[in-house]
Amino acid sequence: MIFNYDVIVIGAGHAGCEAACAAANMGSKTLLITMDMNKIGQMSCNPAIGGIAKGQIVREIDALGGFMGIVTDATAIQFRMLNKSKGPAMWSPRSQSDRMQFIIKWREILDATPNLDIWQDTVTQLHFSNGAVTGCKTSMNVDFTATSVVLTTGTFLNGLMHIGKTQLVGGRIAEPSSFGVTEQLKEIGFSTDRMKTGTPVRLNGNSIDFSKMTEQVGEDDFHKFSFLDYKPRPLPQRSCWITYTNSSTHEILRGGLPYSPLYNGQIQSIGPRYCPSIETKIVTFADKDQHQLFLEPEGAYTQEYYLNGFSSSLPIEVQFEALKTVPGLENVKAYRPGYAIEYDFFDPTQLTHTLETKLVKNLFFAGQINGTTGYEEAAGQGLIAGMNAHINCHGGQKFILSRDEAYIGVLIDDLVTKGVDEPYRMFTSRAEYRILLRQDDADARLTEKSYLAGLANRHRLDLLKTKQDAIQSLLLFTKEYSVKAAEINPLLETLETAPLKQSTKLYDLILRPQLNISILENNLPEFKEKIFQIEELRREEILEASEILIKYSGYIEREKLIADKLQRLEHIVIEDKFDYENLLSLSTEARQKLIKIKPKTIGQASRIPGISPNDINVLLVLLGR
Repeated sequence: MIFNYDVIVIGAGHAGCEAACAAANMGSKTLLITMDMNKIGQMSCNPAIGGIAKGQIVREIDALGGFMGIVTDATAIQFRMLNKSKGPAMWSPRSQSDRMQFIIKWREILDATPNLDIWQDTVTQLHFSNGAVTGCKTSMNVDFTATSVVLTTGTFLNGLMHIGKTQLVGGRIAEPSSFGVTEQLKEIGFSTDRMKTGTPVRLNGNSIDFSKMTEQVGEDDFHKFSFLDYKPRPLPQRSCWITYTNSSTHEILRGGLPYSPLYNGQIQSIGPRYCPSIETKIVTFADKDQHQLFLEPEGAYTQEYYLNGFSSSLPIEVQFEALKTVPGLENVKAYRPGYAIEYDFFDPTQLTHTLETKLVKNLFFAGQINGTTGYEEAAGQGLIAGMNAHINCHGGQKFILSRDEAYIGVLIDDLVTKGVDEPYRMFTSRAEYRILLRQDDADARLTEKSYLAGLANRHRLDLLKTKQDAIQSLLLFTKEYSVKAAEINPLLETLETAPLKQSTKLYDLILRPQLNISILENNLPEFKEKIFQIEELRREEILEASEILIKYSGYIEREKLIADKLQRLEHIVIEDKFDYENLLSLSTEARQKLIKIKPKTIGQASRIPGISPNDINVLLVLLGR
């Protein structure tokens, strides 16, 4: 038995799994401590990965050498690319996964990872010495030492669940809470608060009348989460189903509001704005006579369904009575009710961009402990924390992603600069450079950077290089290949786009909204021959990436220029250069915020709420700029 490690990761949820694998694969002797080895990578809420902006994060995790995308591709039971009707900056992959297979696949990966041990236990105390973390103690009175520790505790710190008046102590249904760590961190000066999230009822599919619902089938094309060269989705694919609440449903729910922990004062903590409970929906959107509900299968072979859109902490009898008014659920049976859960989190402004705490050296926080919600947000944080935990042990340049490099960079910068006043989730609207942060080019943005840092392996880098070579070769062909008017005009006329008067480059034809590579490939034999030289397994991925670069080249270049211009502020370092308390030329609010956040650069300072352009100008003048 080993008791001394480089890195200890506490908690084996989505953040913990990525953190442990990242540290171990970079070469750190790593220990992952979990309360239950059968719940590794548990999907506590809906059995789905990805979605708007979240799918981009998963693609970035994969490009960096993480595993969420691989696990999702292996366990998917439905895949969809969302927002395909919009521009590629908005395209977001999403998968339903088999909940149990997701756990099994994660366990398989962890067990096969060199340098990584797993220990089943509960951490009750952290060890500190000279302002740095040095290890932890568990409920079995085992002491482990480490240079770096990553806390990824999810909803387990003093977790308390609510179902009407019923209160259950736990971090998830039928799983115990963790006590001691919050109190210890508060004692040494950490700021903490409570957050609330919820999960819907789980239903028995054998009792559902799907004929009264609208079927939503998945897509079966080349798209997947990982950039690795394999075919995704080996499991049988399942449909989701859509139904709606109605006035009868809402009447029953309104009648239950006095018994709702959200409205009777039982719950005081901060709840999610963007994933509200059904009782919050009927109060906030009182004018709506219906709300959409999605029935999502929990696995390839199970009859358990997740009722997306019906998160609730109402008493069981109210939940079930309301459900029976929904078309298709008149005779429904449930496996377990919806419930709300309160848990401790820590103000993320107490962290640096590496996710290391400012108060304690070598201590990292990742996931819901930072006030975020979502598997994807947690996994992205975990990967960055794990990488930097390793770097703190063995030396090297801190691994930080900027806002124009990744959604993960946007996420972390928002957390450490602005803090949270509700559970943070990612949206495309939070990214000012979303044309640069597309799901299709995450490998081009991040794989080489990760390889140089020591995480992404050579195989990933080689795949990226061959893909980029194929794209460049295809782009060059389109710029050099001339299309004769007579050869293409019959097609152009059928598509009601202007015919050619003379020969034109293929590149310019692809720019037309009515045309794309697929259409032109089938009408230009030489172009088709060129395309068929591309490796078949990755051909469609490369064609899509090439077409995006052609059609959106102007937008991409313009956004790069804006990003480069604004990036100059990120290079003006102000860390430890000012005594803000005595800078009376700044507003009082600005001084208070700058003292609290301690921004590293002018760029970060400009994003702190309460810092005005005038305050930034004062700082620039004092710097002689």
